[in-house]
Amino acid sequence: MQSTAAAVTMVRDDAFFLKAWLRYYGTRLGRENCYIINHGRGGEVSDLASGCNVIGIPGDPHKNFDMKRWRLLNGLVAGLRSYYDHVIVGDVDELVVVDPVHGLDLLDYLAQSPIRRVLTPVGLEVIHRIDVEPEAITDTILGPRRHVRLAPHYSKPCVVSLGTKIARGGHFTQASKLFAPEELYLFHLKFCDFPNYVETMNQRNAVTQSIGGTVKDISIGRHWFAEARGEDRAVFDAFADLQMQDGFDLGWLRKGMHASWKARGDTGFYQFDRKDHDLQYVLPDRFIGLF
Repeated sequence: MQSTAAAVTMVRDDAFFLKAWLRYYGTRLGRENCYIINHGRGGEVSDLASGCNVIGIPGDPHKNFDMKRWRLLNGLVAGLRSYYDHVIVGDVDELVVVDPVHGLDLLDYLAQSPIRRVLTPVGLEVIHRIDVEPEAITDTILGPRRHVRLAPHYSKPCVVSLGTKIARGGHFTQASKLFAPEELYLFHLKFCDFPNYVETMNQRNAVTQSIGGTVKDISIGRHWFAEARGEDRAVFDAFADLQMQDGFDLGWLRKGMHASWKARGDTGFYQFDRKDHDLQYVLPDRFIGLF
């Protein structure tokens, strides 16, 4: 039984993303090393996560959702660090991937990685180019989907082997040194499938409507609110306008992360500049079928 790495997430009803999360982490780390907080104790989540460590919590909507969620995740990560060298923590639609060109799968890679640090993979958003990708996702996502856009907002410090506090949303930690290995990526899946996006956003808008209040007085992401949603098809049509790049060299992006690394005011957290880049890439064949 391995004690190199565990993966932790919280989920409420997102079966589409949970299936991908389980296929990826359950296969690579072993389901017994996957920890899933089942927000609302959903039966489908429990069934899908059979063999994992499932923690059921009440699911009543409340205004401080994100604050409470990260308080719980911080505590769980801190506890699991006593038993694992590395703990991967993030949303259910986020997957940490080692570039296959490196020659190691995730577990073997982490087994040879030094501890007492926080790893920050470069964030890539898998986008559904509805103009050129008509195929439905029936199993793996990479294959039917080949396009990614740069997502600095999702370059998250999410592989933890150091005692540190993670900020709400998972975007910052109190670790003072940046480690952004060139072979490590975080794939964000929110926009990987247009039909699923519409269904997921409908569910999230319903949650915020049931809570009541505005973006300003509810501790939850702006993207959960109907007024911040925009027109769904226009969001996906716009992906075609992103500037296509040749190759897949993102070394320049990591250099920028290191060059802009600094304290985040007097909060105790650290950050790099997260500039938007209207760029897209086609993933090399070596990534196809990873999840």
